Amino acid sequence: MDAPLTARLTTPASALAQPSVEDIEIQLLLEAVFLRYHYDFRRYARASIKRRLLQARIHFGLPTITALQERVLHDPDMLTRLLDFLTVQVSEMFRDPSYFRALREQVIPHLRTYPSLKVWIAGCSTGEELYSMAILFKEEGLFDRTLFYATDINPDALSAAKAGIYPLDRIRKFTENHQKSGGRSSLSDYYTADYGRAVFDSALRANVVFSDHSLVSDAVFGEMQLISCRNVMIYFDRTLQDRAVGLFKDSLSHNAFLGIGSKETLRFSRHVEAFNEFCPAEKIYRRNER
Repeated sequence: MDAPLTARLTTPASALAQPSVEDIEIQLLLEAVFLRYHYDFRRYARASIKRRLLQARIHFGLPTITALQERVLHDPDMLTRLLDFLTVQVSEMFRDPSYFRALREQVIPHLRTYPSLKVWIAGCSTGEELYSMAILFKEEGLFDRTLFYATDINPDALSAAKAGIYPLDRIRKFTENHQKSGGRSSLSDYYTADYGRAVFDSALRANVVFSDHSLVSDAVFGEMQLISCRNVMIYFDRTLQDRAVGLFKDSLSHNAFLGIGSKETLRFSRHVEAFNEFCPAEKIYRRNER
């Protein structure tokens, strides 16, 4: 028998799911960042964003998320520092070499048929994937007819990408990945060692447009033959993932290619019918003819 109406009406509020004070603070901070600076993290995966904000609070020696919000609202420089926590900057050149080998062996033969190419590295972070792609295209003879767009929401990351300078102790891993990807040259052909750093050749940036672009709020800006956006959507919630996939769909010419991260999928997107699985093992898709 159902519980009496009076019993149901008097269920204490504490018995219902209630957000914690910390969760409320995080929501208010994300709203404040959006309203003040137009960076929208409100639909990022909440567990990930919470972990990053707590790391930021501890790093800056603040007692609460509310105190962090106050600092961010009143100090624009603090926002730039906070973005280093909110955006993912862990990468390496030719990361997941089998992905780049698949591009080299399966995608590049199709791209050769185009007189000119546009390639978008979405969420380029500090530039490792951009330089990987530029080197791959140079080795395959397509660099000179390709325009690369490297975008990110973090201005410090974009500055690092433009500089193309990495600690020398990372080069061994970069070189190993390059070889596994089917590299046709020595990676050392593309950089100069200098005071513990590897400075990549400025010629690799000759055909690159660096730009601030948000997959959350910005629109299509070109028609691409290849978009590579790897390990970015994994930090979005389902709604935001769907927006990003729609943006990629509208940014690709027919029969063009989209590469995403190994733990990402288009399967649950309402735009999935616009794509065919081209190389399922490496999460490379091909845009259907429009």
